[in-house]
Amino acid sequence: VQLQASGGGLVQPGGSLRLSCAASGTSIFTIRVIGWHRQAPGKQRELVAMFTSNGGTNYADSVKGRFTISRDNAKNMVYLQMNSLKPDDTAVYYCAAAPSFWGQGTQVTVSS
Repeated sequence: VQLQASGGGLVQPGGSLRLSCAASGTSIFTIRVIGWHRQAPGKQRELVAMFTSNGGTNYADSVKGRFTISRDNAKNMVYLQMNSLKPDDTAVYYCAAAPSFWGQGTQVTVSS
């Protein structure tokens, strides 16, 4: 499984971005657990949002109510809509799928 993340960039606080993760090598319809992680400078990588094995979603407390994960199985895509962005959201965002597939990161910088 190959994962390609895109959509990062520079945005002002309060702004929005949508990250996209394109999967290839398999249909994401077969992948239950897939989602987004991030790693800020000097910090450990952390879960941001994911689809769980029972079909639900799980969000980090810090992004609940601001970020929304979605998927389009027909297009083999997973998305992360990020609203009300804060400087603390600045990080490299990674798409990942179980059991241990990781894409390259996309940089998100929130700054005025």
